[in-house]
Amino acid sequence: MAIWSEWALSAIAIGVIATVVMDVWAIFLKFAFSIPSLNYAFVGRWFGHLAAGRFSHPSIAKAAPVAGEGAIGWVAHYMISIAFAAGLLLVVGPEWVEAPTVWPALLTGWITLLAPFFILQPGFGFGIAASKTPRPNVARWRSFMAHTVFGLGLFVGAWVVAAAPL
Repeated sequence: MAIWSEWALSAIAIGVIATVVMDVWAIFLKFAFSIPSLNYAFVGRWFGHLAAGRFSHPSIAKAAPVAGEGAIGWVAHYMISIAFAAGLLLVVGPEWVEAPTVWPALLTGWITLLAPFFILQPGFGFGIAASKTPRPNVARWRSFMAHTVFGLGLFVGAWVVAAAPL
């Protein structure tokens, strides 16, 4: 039981830290280059409509608002990241946290691109891999960079957990 609780705490800590790193990156892009980040209220709206059986929308911006969508979106953002961190630990093993290396974390960040490209963006009405957006390659590049930073954040999170064991 102690092994599972340590694994779960590591996944939570690593996922939260990785997401904070990604969010700090988004803030930097916003203030340094006026590049907007994802509106997490739209993520909450999408999740809210999932509960009613609606997976995709012609435009998530025009879909009916959902009560608490901002909070739902931010909670989902962090919970999904924790799930991705848990997946990383399941694949590489909990001992990776004791001496983390960057490549498993970075590869995980890139693999997580499957979620926005094939689930979230189509569900928002943006098409597969943002194909229906005005500048698909720009959207893809931004997603790639965000998930690269997320992968680096997974490494940083594991390094922090290794330095200060739970």
